[in-house]
Amino acid sequence: MNPPHTPPKSSARLLWAGLLLVIAGVLLAHFVQTAGGVRIQDVRFTGTNGTPMSAHLYVPPNATAKTPAPGVLAVHGYFNSREAQSGFAIEFARRGYVVLALDQTGHGYSAPPAFANAFGGIDGLKYLRSLDIVDKDNIGLEGHSMGGWAVVNAAAAMPDAYKALVLEGSSTGKPFAPEGTPEFPRNLAVVFSRYDEFPGIMWNVPTAAEVSNSKKLQSVFATDAPVEPGRVYGSLEAGTARVLYTPAITHPMDHISPTAIGHAVDWFQRTLKGGSPKPAGDQVWYWKEAGTLLALIGLAVFVLGTIDVLLRVPAFSSLRSPASAPAAGPATRGARWWTALLFGAVVPALSFLPLCRLGGVLLPASPWLPQLFSNEIAFWALGNALIVLVAARLTRAPGASLGPLVTQPLRALSFAATVFVLAYALVATVQFVFNLDVRIWFIALKPMSRWQAGAFPVYLVAFAVYFVITLRVLHAIITPAVAGAAGQYLAAFAALGGGFVAFLCLQYGLMLSTHRMLEFHMFDALRTIISINFVPLLAFVAAVSTFAWRRTGNYLPGALVSAAFVAWYVVVGQATQAP
Repeated sequence: MNPPHTPPKSSARLLWAGLLLVIAGVLLAHFVQTAGGVRIQDVRFTGTNGTPMSAHLYVPPNATAKTPAPGVLAVHGYFNSREAQSGFAIEFARRGYVVLALDQTGHGYSAPPAFANAFGGIDGLKYLRSLDIVDKDNIGLEGHSMGGWAVVNAAAAMPDAYKALVLEGSSTGKPFAPEGTPEFPRNLAVVFSRYDEFPGIMWNVPTAAEVSNSKKLQSVFATDAPVEPGRVYGSLEAGTARVLYTPAITHPMDHISPTAIGHAVDWFQRTLKGGSPKPAGDQVWYWKEAGTLLALIGLAVFVLGTIDVLLRVPAFSSLRSPASAPAAGPATRGARWWTALLFGAVVPALSFLPLCRLGGVLLPASPWLPQLFSNEIAFWALGNALIVLVAARLTRAPGASLGPLVTQPLRALSFAATVFVLAYALVATVQFVFNLDVRIWFIALKPMSRWQAGAFPVYLVAFAVYFVITLRVLHAIITPAVAGAAGQYLAAFAALGGGFVAFLCLQYGLMLSTHRMLEFHMFDALRTIISINFVPLLAFVAAVSTFAWRRTGNYLPGALVSAAFVAWYVVVGQATQAP
């Protein structure tokens, strides 16, 4: 059997490598989003009923009080924040538009609850119009998903305050926006992808491929026939122009699609005056995305390097002691090992939708548990911890007993807290200096708002329970029976995240082949999108926990580090529904 420990190596190299990756990625992203002299400001303002609101303001060099420029209000969708709109904002700003990328209420740094004050869209439009650098006669509104409802509400509340509107994966009308007509909204572009996960709630059709046949859409386009993608209906001059675009992507991919972003750019170039004629296909935003991805990878490497360095510090060096190694697992990968691997991979994925549904019923948003979908994920985690614990005890598997946990639980807790604080400080520094988070797509880490920070400890407890139980069994049964570091890391990820990979392949395989996925509840498509996060998140947990276990023979330090990062990731990525 491969021993759990590896001999000490040059630990500081890993830490410095991670730090350099973060710096390189951040600099790349910074220079892309500020190319051509664009300035990005972190703005805070007061909205309806005194609600604190947050946004990123992109200011191109041509926008001054003497020469005001066209403006665009860009609003993200559910479970996102202002940074999710950066692809759109960068390309709008490169063409001379002042862009306000808003945090919806209950998202990012805008105060909860979510959905309040028409999602904050009206307040965002008022703030944009208050700027003397903005041409009040040339303002566009763009929103993705729920952000589309935000800008439609703003358009209805201030019908003379904008000139054109782009809906990305969104709609007019019920359940959360005013109904569209042939005249409202003014000069409307609808970008609705062929594999969008929400055709029913948006346009009352069974599949996104049938959106052209939507009676709701046809009524907005003033036609009784199927809407022809790419054809402009109505009149630009009269403000009744309408156009439908249907790129071959999914709902969340609207954020990272040159086609979807290009359609929005093209529409504003047709409908707003004063912008640059730069072609819609001339885009650079993806280099910013590459930079923040590099920084995200660098952060993960930095965490591993920090673990290694801290284990050489006198205060934590005793955690390396082989005396605290877990009970030995099976010497060969027999039937019991394969059963444990498959059980660990399949059960969390199979139980995800039903346990999340149950968690949403039993744990509605409240002041103590303010994020509804974080409650669902925490309930799923606790349910799986119980399943793992019962299964391990029934089979008398190694790691079934929780006591004694380790000989140094407080030292392991202090160790995990130190790793977390150092990584958090690095991310906070990146945001403070460069107005950037570390991300790819909607997979992101950023400093918590004060509302998120208040909820963080409660969710931390739930994830700590899950990872303490799950990783104790993982590193007692699965990883010790695998030879070599690479095999141990792969086995850990297969056990933790393999089921979610299979689940997503099934769901999106069905979507690509039939334009439908398995859904038994109205929120199951949304939960499926949430589960995409689990693949990189559990890959990180597999890497961190196995890395720490190989150096300490102890599952607890890695479990506590994993719990802290997962709780952080979840609370900053979800909406806060309770005030």
